[in-house]
Amino acid sequence: MSAYFKLFKASNGQYFFTLHSSGNHETVLNASETYHTKQGAQNGIDSVKSNAPAASNYTKQTDASGQYRFRLQAQNNKAIGVSEAYTTAQNRDNGITWVMNNAPGATTVDHT
Repeated sequence: MSAYFKLFKASNGQYFFTLHSSGNHETVLNASETYHTKQGAQNGIDSVKSNAPAASNYTKQTDASGQYRFRLQAQNNKAIGVSEAYTTAQNRDNGITWVMNNAPGATTVDHT
């Protein structure tokens, strides 16, 4: 296993997930949208898995503090995950490549 999702239930009763590297347990996608049901969040994870391999589903961004991020979008252009902050564009691009290669086979750890 080179990647895994963590599925959580927030204090407001909604569900969300993150994507991590199993090597160093670093969070790569740190913000999914929130879902009203656990099944909705699982569907979001499935959407990440199916949309991750296509480079066209990523938007590269620079935030107000000069940090680099990326956003993974579904075919309907809705964000399904936002990356951690990177200090260089090259590291951000490496993060995209990592998600493309590892998210489709990631397992899910249920923390709900």
